Amino acid sequence: METSDGLFPPSLAAALKKLDPEDGEQVLEYFKTHALLTREKALLQASVRDQKKLLVENGKLKKDIEQLRGQLQDKQRRRTVRALFSPPPQTVSPASTISANQPPFPVGATEAVPGRRPTSPQEKRERRGRRRGERRAEGGATGHPPLEAEPLADVFRLDLRVGRITSARRHPLATTLFIQQVDVGEAATRVVVSKLGENTQLEELHGALVVLLCNVKACKMRGVVSQARLLCCSNSTDITELLVPPTGSTPGDRVTFFNYPGDPDRELPSKERVWDRLQPHLQVDCRGVANFKGCSFEVRGKGLCRAPSLTNCTIR
Repeated sequence: METSDGLFPPSLAAALKKLDPEDGEQVLEYFKTHALLTREKALLQASVRDQKKLLVENGKLKKDIEQLRGQLQDKQRRRTVRALFSPPPQTVSPASTISANQPPFPVGATEAVPGRRPTSPQEKRERRGRRRGERRAEGGATGHPPLEAEPLADVFRLDLRVGRITSARRHPLATTLFIQQVDVGEAATRVVVSKLGENTQLEELHGALVVLLCNVKACKMRGVVSQARLLCCSNSTDITELLVPPTGSTPGDRVTFFNYPGDPDRELPSKERVWDRLQPHLQVDCRGVANFKGCSFEVRGKGLCRAPSLTNCTIR
């Protein structure tokens, strides 16, 4: 049997009052309050889990909608091209048909169709030119590729990871370039060439935790091959700061976006220019938090990535 509030049986309440007549009521009230708080905490955690699940499902639905929209636009463009350049259907006049019992024309003779004048050589040349123009418009002779759906450029395609700079030195051929050895949780460190401010001190770089874009194609910068991209933020006065991962991060931790779930590319295709299309949407907000279209850079279970002191600036 439970009490009217559904928390404790009457026997337990009676036992507490018997053991401690003076404070039994207070002890019982304390237990009731603790039980109610525990129940409310469990309900709150369940609602938070449901909310996160809904956000993940919304992200997937958004991705599917974008893909379907691209496919629909592609079909509409192809249909428009066919409607513009396809020749009109030719209607055959009954008077132009040849009777089955009519003798064949001799070689070199032309058929005289009632109501139609003979075609001149100049008209034939113009007709052939129009046909070639139609074929070129369909993408065969001009070298232009056929219309295709624009590839999806979403932020989950970026392989962003936490790294630790183990050594740094200035580039011998450029005063604004720095060469760093960065540990990103792999068997060997990566060489990263980055453009920082002229006032950057080497002592500040050594041992610093940074955010790296790891799936860019390796490129040579002033004779040194760079194997990743170091993310910085800068404002209109050309002040540059390194983007800082949350406290407790370790080399190799993934930087993710809650509203954009998905696995990154093994290597970003250079032809799609994914970074160039996403970079204008990478910002530091008024709180100093790095975000993509309002969704924060997050190391799961550890916190958000921030700028040390800058706000309302771009990430590059």
